[in-house]
Amino acid sequence: MEKRSFGRSGLRLSILGFGCGAVGGLMVRGDPADQERTIARALAAGVNYFDTAVQYGNGASETNLGRVLAKLKPADIVVGTKVRLPSAEFGRIGAAVTASLEGSLHRLGRDQVDILHLHNAITPAGGGEALGVRQVLDEVAPAFDKLRRAGKLRFLGLTAVGDTAALHEVLAAKLFDSAQIVYNLLNPSAGAALPASYPAQDYGRLFERTTAAGVGVIGIRVLAGGALSGSAERHPIASPPPAPIGSAESYAGDIARARRFMPLVEEGFAADLTEAATRFAITQPAIGTILVGMATPQQFETAFAAVEKGPLPEAALRRVTALQQSFAGEPR
Repeated sequence: MEKRSFGRSGLRLSILGFGCGAVGGLMVRGDPADQERTIARALAAGVNYFDTAVQYGNGASETNLGRVLAKLKPADIVVGTKVRLPSAEFGRIGAAVTASLEGSLHRLGRDQVDILHLHNAITPAGGGEALGVRQVLDEVAPAFDKLRRAGKLRFLGLTAVGDTAALHEVLAAKLFDSAQIVYNLLNPSAGAALPASYPAQDYGRLFERTTAAGVGVIGIRVLAGGALSGSAERHPIASPPPAPIGSAESYAGDIARARRFMPLVEEGFAADLTEAATRFAITQPAIGTILVGMATPQQFETAFAAVEKGPLPEAALRRVTALQQSFAGEPR
């Protein structure tokens, strides 16, 4: 499998990462045998990045990932997890970050994680469950760095959700090594300018900021929580339809727009919408690895087959741009 350089970290990550999230549900609610079989298959295919979080099943994902990795004992893998700070803990950020990571390490059965991502939304001044820019730069980043110096983590990361200007400011500070960024057919604005009045959050070519800062990028919501399959059907162990991030105001709205990319299939550029969406994401050179949620071992095979076909060709990308232009002016 293709490996890509991951920012200034020195890491080389498989273009397809292994998402252990709750949306697909395999590592949260899946059968243990399926979990082990799928991770073993992913390792054999060349996957070397595994992404989990405390919030995925209230620790179940970390526990299950830790159990399987302890049994398989793979070498040279990269494990990332996350901390989401509740607003009640904003007055003791350092202690809360430390406690969260210690819990993650215990569940994972590891002495260190490779990347710890802040999982709160970031806005200019904070408020509610969002953190402000100064809180992130002056309190969260130093707390992460203290844990790095203690050997508990290797790289500082964040999930780039919240206010666009705030995200640009935090990344420009060059305190973080990794950013998880929304990038998909429905919202390509991290990589390209959107048409006027496009119905999505404008991330303002965020990849230009990550590239300038040497920040590695993990592409998330590649399938828009499943909407880019074009089908409302969900596997029994998958989560309910998730709230969109950066695209339509409803999951149903995302599905409706996703179906308007069917010409990519009809014109022979991809076998189905899922393949088209996956290959669109890896076309972006700023992305080091992508995460695709899965409920079954077969869904890993589907994602693997898609990335093995490589990025979409130029003719397909021109078609994508034309189709995206048709969304301009529509209500979000």
